[in-house]
Amino acid sequence: MKANRLFRVSVAVLCVIPWTYAYIVDPGPVVKATKGEIWPKPRNQTTSQHYYRFRPGTFRFQPTNFTCDILNTALVRYQKIVLAIGNKTRRVMFKRQYSSQVANILQSAYGPRSWSSDPNWNGFVEQVDVDLKAPCETLPYLSMDEEYTIVVNDSQALLSSYSIWGILRALESFSQMVVLAEDGSTLRINATTVNDGPRFSHRGLLVDTSRHFVDTPTLVKILDGMAYNKLNVFHWHIVDDHSFPYESRTFPELSQQGAYHPSMVYSQADIAMIIEEATLRGIRVMSEFDTPGHTRSWGVSHPELLTECYDQYRGKLGPMDPTRESTYTFLSQLFREVIEVFPDRYVHLGGDEVGFECWASNPNVLEYMKQNRLYSFEMLEEKFIQRIVDQIDALNRSSLVWQEVYVNGVQLPNGTVVHVWTGNRQDLLAKITRDGLPALLSSCWYLDHLSTGGDWRKFYNCDPHDFVGTGAQKSLVLGGEACMWSEVVNGNNILPRIFPRVSATAEKLWSPANVNNADEAARRLEEQTCRMNHRGIPAQPPNGPGFCI
Repeated sequence: MKANRLFRVSVAVLCVIPWTYAYIVDPGPVVKATKGEIWPKPRNQTTSQHYYRFRPGTFRFQPTNFTCDILNTALVRYQKIVLAIGNKTRRVMFKRQYSSQVANILQSAYGPRSWSSDPNWNGFVEQVDVDLKAPCETLPYLSMDEEYTIVVNDSQALLSSYSIWGILRALESFSQMVVLAEDGSTLRINATTVNDGPRFSHRGLLVDTSRHFVDTPTLVKILDGMAYNKLNVFHWHIVDDHSFPYESRTFPELSQQGAYHPSMVYSQADIAMIIEEATLRGIRVMSEFDTPGHTRSWGVSHPELLTECYDQYRGKLGPMDPTRESTYTFLSQLFREVIEVFPDRYVHLGGDEVGFECWASNPNVLEYMKQNRLYSFEMLEEKFIQRIVDQIDALNRSSLVWQEVYVNGVQLPNGTVVHVWTGNRQDLLAKITRDGLPALLSSCWYLDHLSTGGDWRKFYNCDPHDFVGTGAQKSLVLGGEACMWSEVVNGNNILPRIFPRVSATAEKLWSPANVNNADEAARRLEEQTCRMNHRGIPAQPPNGPGFCI
């Protein structure tokens, strides 16, 4: 009896000891942030211990060659961003005299305050020369030139690129290199050379504004956050089953009757503003009007567009009715308007998650299939999508479609992009590119799939080229997109749900393939998150306990 009791006590002690040790931690942040590191990590960067200082009163960007409205606006924007670093410092330093704890933290984070005799200090930089070597383009586009160089040396700073889009990326990288001086009196930057450019040309973020409406100021904040991470495509999933918030010039009744509320509609002026704000940040705006499924809100004003259900689904409306010529006429008129409103070359046509129950219950649909020798609902969907893709092709635009369209055998025109979102991504990417079609990847970057606050690592460990294929096949992968579906987010929580988790996707799409050390990235992401917080983006903590000054 006593022996059994001792045995039970021994087992209990053995079980408790490892559990107890798991809670022995050191004070301070779990992940110590870097200082002045660039996100996403550049292709090539050399940094010296020597550094320069800026006087906030004299610091300025100076264009030296071509200029334009996009550049001038960017210089004003980044001047404010850089100078705001110094403004925040002065407020912190004022508090410092009242809090020894804050003083200790600052001393630990930024080192000794004496710098005038520091042998690594090489003087002041008075201005940053911005050399745009070619005239400005007016709209960002797929495969635009985003290459840039930064040289900070000999008390001079130079940003240069052959395109305005490269200059925008250079300004962002430069602003990230500028940090607070130890005593808070000036800004500092290390002597640095950067030669950088993106690995993939399409680096996107999908935002769904149908399940929950997201107001335009929040959308502009999202564009800001995208620019801070060098993302360049805002995929606007603007309408869906639940609401139709797009104000159509041709069919105004779609939003008048299909939106949640008259205040929850994007006017033509709103859309033009979002496109302009995106352009100023080097971001394309790509619209998605999903068909033939995800269209229930269209049927509030135009029930004739949708399939009438019978049998157990009687009284319901299903996907678009592919048997009526009037459906295609309507869509032709709408898409003719869409390509005028959204100037990007690409239109996303959706084509995913089409439920066949309603088609299967409708006798007119079944008779149509019989007359046209369509032996499956996949074949019926193929016939519908083929008509829509051909319409877009005839309008001299290119289509993107979700993977179901490809899997169901639609004969896609050359250049139609297949968007992979589910299933075995490696197999799908291999097959799509083997057939000579360009592809985008999203399946491993679903931001609405939340596991923990630090789940950015699962996004970071996904690579678009992680499939068996030739070099030619892999060159057909244009990049990818992180997706923020909005079933459980709205304007109140969408920003912290996106940021900084999307930053992981951004680095995988920008940085070289060999930038794959998540532990090293964690320190830079800690800094990037604080940086976004300072710039007004309520990004959530990425790595657990820590702090931002």
